[in-house]
Amino acid sequence: MKKLDTQSPDFQAGLKALLAFETAQNPETERIVADICADVQKRGDAALIEYTNKFDQTNAKSIDDLILTQADLKTAFERIPNDVQTALQTAACRVESYHQRQKMESWSYTDEDGTLLGQQITPLDRVGIYVPGGKAAYPSSVIMNAMPAHVAGVKEIIMVVPTPKGERNDIVLAAAYVAGVTKVFTVGGAQAVAALAYGTETIPQVDKITGPGNAFVAAAKRRVFGVVGIDMVAGPSEILVIADGTTPPDWVAMDLFSQAEHDEIAQAILIGTSQAYLDEVEAAMNRLIETMPRRDIIEASLGNRGAMILAKDLDEACGIANYISPEHLELSVENPQEWAKKIRHAGAIFMGCYTGESLGDYCAGPNHVLPTSRTARFSSPLGTYDFQKRSSLIQVSEHGAQKLGETASVLAHGESLTAHARAAEFRMK
Repeated sequence: MKKLDTQSPDFQAGLKALLAFETAQNPETERIVADICADVQKRGDAALIEYTNKFDQTNAKSIDDLILTQADLKTAFERIPNDVQTALQTAACRVESYHQRQKMESWSYTDEDGTLLGQQITPLDRVGIYVPGGKAAYPSSVIMNAMPAHVAGVKEIIMVVPTPKGERNDIVLAAAYVAGVTKVFTVGGAQAVAALAYGTETIPQVDKITGPGNAFVAAAKRRVFGVVGIDMVAGPSEILVIADGTTPPDWVAMDLFSQAEHDEIAQAILIGTSQAYLDEVEAAMNRLIETMPRRDIIEASLGNRGAMILAKDLDEACGIANYISPEHLELSVENPQEWAKKIRHAGAIFMGCYTGESLGDYCAGPNHVLPTSRTARFSSPLGTYDFQKRSSLIQVSEHGAQKLGETASVLAHGESLTAHARAAEFRMK
């Protein structure tokens, strides 16, 4: 891992270089995705079947071969071990409970002119969630994407998940059953995103698409945005740990590994206020790496984008954290709630030595779909509010139309929009 010291004259340059990540879109990927999206939009189910057979090496004869019903999901749930059933249900209940508290309610008030003003909150009608399949199977992603939609009151939750060589993951399907997914289509890639965005003869068009995927899925989500809503285009996973030396080094080392094992371009950063403690964590990492099945990925990730930063104190460490704006921030310090008040930019803040980031990934309650690549400066975790929308309410009284009409008339004439002005003037006595 790279070593940085805030007292070094080239620290800022080193930090910027550490955070730099090539986000430019690959022209060839964009071209392929554009062609796939256009073809699915034009040929519907036929194109979807063709691409699924080609990319996932399946042998679907019709779209019916790619549909899973509620009965299929229930069967998958019944096939998995009891402890896995319990874990899925526990996680879903905690996520549901947390997201219930995010639910927005309609409101209104009547002003002094007798005019009613307010906001009406309604759920989206239908959403699509993308869940990775194949080697990467993420039942937690099903729960984190479907449960907020369910809480928001979305009537239809359509899930798409690739099944390479026809291999279906029972735990993923069981998670869909637990989280209240309406229907599942075993399709993936850009073709699945296009089907959700444009609709086919069988797959209904959705209002919003959420969920992670590979570069082709991300490119497809960018392309269809505007036709449908999307949650975000997420970058590589990130963790930043601020440690004051009170947490066992092994714990911090494993927390860094927990994000580094995602892929070679994930980022794990540790900020400490003691060089001796940083050395202890490094020693723990060197020892524990021997036990990691994904050792090669972890080592590549830490070598590519990992770092240990020596800060003079926790105030400075929090300032650096705000600049980095990490996806996951662990405050592995004493009095973490006090230090959390200094954090302005982070996807999720994990407070105290017992709050390992992985608990947030699976079952703590808050959503694990979080802003990456410094976008926590201006965006938020996925939540119930992402599946609700707001409509403004305006009911002007006869008395209110006189005063408001005069104001509107003056402003409309100022913009040379005569019809606007007269529409307001007609309602004035």
